[in-house]
Amino acid sequence: MRGPDQPRRGPQLKELGIIPDGALLIRDGVVAEVGPSRRIENLAGARDATEINAAGRVVMPGFVDSHTHLLWPPSGPEGADLENARRYVRRATGQRIETRARESLEAMARHGTTTVEVKTGFGPEVNVEAKLLRVLAALQDHPIHTVATFLLNLPEEGREEALELAIGVLLPRIRRGRLAQFADVAWHEDPAVAAGLRRYLHAAQSMGFRPKIHAHRPHPAAAIVEGAAHRAVSVDHLEHAAEEEARLMAGAPVVATLLPADTFRMRGPAAPARLFADTGVAIALATNFNPHLTPIFNMQTVLSMATRELGLTTGEAISAATINGAHALDLAARTGSLECGKSADVLILNASDYRELAENFGGNLVRMTLRHGEPIYREGAVGPGNPEILQRWPKWPGRLA
Repeated sequence: MRGPDQPRRGPQLKELGIIPDGALLIRDGVVAEVGPSRRIENLAGARDATEINAAGRVVMPGFVDSHTHLLWPPSGPEGADLENARRYVRRATGQRIETRARESLEAMARHGTTTVEVKTGFGPEVNVEAKLLRVLAALQDHPIHTVATFLLNLPEEGREEALELAIGVLLPRIRRGRLAQFADVAWHEDPAVAAGLRRYLHAAQSMGFRPKIHAHRPHPAAAIVEGAAHRAVSVDHLEHAAEEEARLMAGAPVVATLLPADTFRMRGPAAPARLFADTGVAIALATNFNPHLTPIFNMQTVLSMATRELGLTTGEAISAATINGAHALDLAARTGSLECGKSADVLILNASDYRELAENFGGNLVRMTLRHGEPIYREGAVGPGNPEILQRWPKWPGRLA
């Protein structure tokens, strides 16, 4: 995945930089050397190294899941809408929310994610947002790297009061505590509401936040224009974009984050990923993981959806799920590809060809996940069960009636 220090676009999106019979030399959690095995094995620094044999397997960067709602309540009536979700967070202890979130993060690690973005966005209520951000601070790098985003989701009633609370209280408090790096906003088509959201983005930038935009409504052109004007890191949920919007995105230093699992859930229109790729838009893929609404934490499934439903090639989907996801989080200098000087966030797959990822819908090809060069997940054996208990069950006769 070695390449330019910009998001991959156009033909670059499918260039994976594959090294047949390759090897990595990892030192202190960082990739020190990458190249053909014969060269790496003969380096002086490799003589005393611990060897992880990946012969016959794909070795690739860990997935970067750049759009999730990890802290949303689990399935059930409590997470059915925003008000119920907010009520759940008020009642639940921080420890309970953290424990459940950690279980989801461990599941992500088992399926190859090494970096994940997590949004708040339960409505601008100080105690609720503060509790969620404290949980995210406790989850840093346990077991994978989490990136916190404050999401402004204005309610239908009391919008002006909610906006003032976000700008005057929440953003300054979050910045002082360094609790989030990004300020996201669910864009609204109403010009009167959009004017307030524009003011929010200005305020967030003045405090040092990098902006992101939810453009999930049927007419995303205004959200894309604002994303370009405010130099947003990403504009997400572009299922409704047309050719005009694709041209806008292609000319902007913004990543378009596509969420095929959300389209699958909503049975709505698929994002025009093929149009984006051919127009030169920088594309990232993410799960939109939400325990209640989109309970998909497997980036391999998202990658398979992107090839089956969105028309991307496997190479394009891999770039979108790794290096471009890292660009969507301002982390491409440290992760998203296997290059010297970057964190050794590495996957070893039970696959001999990277294209098998697209064919493996819903499964798990990960044999090992490494974060900073240390294994955080190894594929385990399935036990035989208790023979004494198994003997009590009648044997299947082994014949057809």
